[in-house]
Amino acid sequence: MIGKGMQAAMNEQINKELFSSYLYLSMAAYFEDKNLMGFAHWMRLQADEEREHAMKFYDFILNSGGRVLLKAIDGPATEWKSNLEVVEEVAAHEAKVTASIHALYELALKEKDYAAQVMLQWFISEQVEEEKNAAELVAKLKLIEERGTAVLMLDHRLEKRGGGGAEAE
Repeated sequence: MIGKGMQAAMNEQINKELFSSYLYLSMAAYFEDKNLMGFAHWMRLQADEEREHAMKFYDFILNSGGRVLLKAIDGPATEWKSNLEVVEEVAAHEAKVTASIHALYELALKEKDYAAQVMLQWFISEQVEEEKNAAELVAKLKLIEERGTAVLMLDHRLEKRGGGGAEAE
């Protein structure tokens, strides 16, 4: 049975994951408006992954005898100054998510919730990959400095990303 503190914290995490999905979908729409379909594709896949993460918490709460309580999701940003600013925001956002997952793990340790500790290990590993992918995309955009042809080449590579993994290209 899940404790009340862990249940409340995981319900908050569901909200954070769904916000992440909403934010990344907004970023996809931004890139689609700029006709950068590869970047948009990458962001759509990121949005889908974040929704899947929310559902992992949702299912864990239910399977642990708890109750899911959904809250309103804040509206995401819709405009950015540059492609680089978008991916820098992704990187910063992933760092926030990592901190949130770590706080959940600390709570699981404190409450001696061993099932939650095991489940959260997956998220800890996932966040290492998410932060790495975002940092690589930031580095690539900084390297090409928004040069049109180079951005289009990177866009083309991002368009080839499949739905099964979190790799940046």
